[in-house]
Amino acid sequence: MQLTFDPDVESFRDEFVAFLDKHVPAAAAEAIERPKSVSHMPQWARRWQRLLFDNGWLLPTQPPEFGGRNASVLQQYVYLEELCKRRIYHSFNPQGVNIIAASLISFGSDEQKKRWAVPILRAEITASLGMSEPSAGSDLASLRTKAVLDGDHFVVNGQKVWTSGAHDADVLLTFVRTDPDAPKHKGISALVIPTNTPGVTRRPFPDICGQDNLDFNEVFFEDVKVPAENLVGPLNQGWGVANGSLGHERTMMWLGFADRLDNVISDFEPKDDLERDHYATAIMDRQALRLLGSVALARAARGEEDVPALSVLKLLGSEAERQACENALSAAGSDGLLHPVLTGPYEPMNLDHYFGSWFERYARSFSGTIAGGTSEIQRNIIAQRVLGLPAR
Repeated sequence: MQLTFDPDVESFRDEFVAFLDKHVPAAAAEAIERPKSVSHMPQWARRWQRLLFDNGWLLPTQPPEFGGRNASVLQQYVYLEELCKRRIYHSFNPQGVNIIAASLISFGSDEQKKRWAVPILRAEITASLGMSEPSAGSDLASLRTKAVLDGDHFVVNGQKVWTSGAHDADVLLTFVRTDPDAPKHKGISALVIPTNTPGVTRRPFPDICGQDNLDFNEVFFEDVKVPAENLVGPLNQGWGVANGSLGHERTMMWLGFADRLDNVISDFEPKDDLERDHYATAIMDRQALRLLGSVALARAARGEEDVPALSVLKLLGSEAERQACENALSAAGSDGLLHPVLTGPYEPMNLDHYFGSWFERYARSFSGTIAGGTSEIQRNIIAQRVLGLPAR
């Protein structure tokens, strides 16, 4: 077993570290606009993302025309590892870059890549993902938003919810039902819908942490006319596009959980035997996640696809983070309601500004058990595809 990287991977890491040392934005003498949410893109953040794109450091595994340098899976891993170490973002439109642009590159036409993928990657426009609905959250195939083909355009009616960043987005990659008579996993299509299209209404709403960080949205479509050329992939084959989109989201999601567990461990202050036991549990969970993740990473580097392993990692990482935050909040007591981070000077690339109090970190930790497939869905996948149990 080799637990180190080959020289070419470490050389790749060194090159990226040198780039970060030289270019990461720092607090300027004049005030820098604080992003209103993780999806909001002030001008300095657009310049940062464009700099990454122009130097091949935005999506390293993509070719240069899409902001990359044809990096290997292992090189992509050390790239993400260095971002995590510094607790910085490569984009304040992560869904647009990591999911939507990547999906357009995989499934879109050359014109769609030029029209939408590249501008998203260059931070000229932002994008949001329209998947979940009031009656179709974990069970995406139950979506009801309908698109009827009428000549050279679709007419879209329906609603999406939990649509992160939609109020800031220029376009939505929206999953719609185009064949109501087909089985529920069939008859789904993917459309790119500009948010300024008549009939599109976006309503941001706060999460449990309040109004300061609006990110979620309800999105309503009322007789929205979308050109047929905005169809991504074949008609009625959107389920494949959806799985590809979620695949882009899940591939190395476990690394983010491991990083956030590191952050909890570094900030946790146990005071008695029970709290020390909780502290040790968080350390063991972090170590297990990294070791299992390394196995999955090695398989990916060999070109092997292991979707059940990603479900195990996603379930373990999200639940471990939630439990660690709950234990840390309990240990902090009433002090856990205080927000110690924002009292210092604002540094634009420091993720500490988004972590907040232990209560906020605990409340936000639940999102990890939902986004990218809920813990319940992951348990079903593991039961059926790892343990071989029958579907109910």
